[in-house]
Amino acid sequence: QVRLVESGGGWVQAGGSLRLSCAASARFVGIYTMSWYRQAPGEQRKLVATMTSRLNTNYTDSVKGRFTISRDNAKNTVYLQMNSLKPEDTAVYYCNYVSGRIEYWGQGTQVTVSS
Repeated sequence: QVRLVESGGGWVQAGGSLRLSCAASARFVGIYTMSWYRQAPGEQRKLVATMTSRLNTNYTDSVKGRFTISRDNAKNTVYLQMNSLKPEDTAVYYCNYVSGRIEYWGQGTQVTVSS
């Protein structure tokens, strides 16, 4: 069992920045994918950014050029740097780990962007 704990959410004005962290209780090993999802009120959870164990990254179109996913293996932590935030980025952000049939989710962290 791997526990994922997100942090770094909060309130920010439009145009501001936040950095989310996802700390894992175990080391990242083997082939896996770490992702950030978000869920706005009344909407389904949607994929925001992905990083594979080979450091390949992918972003949903709406965050390209503004968000960056990265990781620090020494700290077993994945980050999501969010710049130029917009009100439509407001959501609960979740960290996700997938390796084969194994999948873990964090508890989520709220990001609120005011106009």
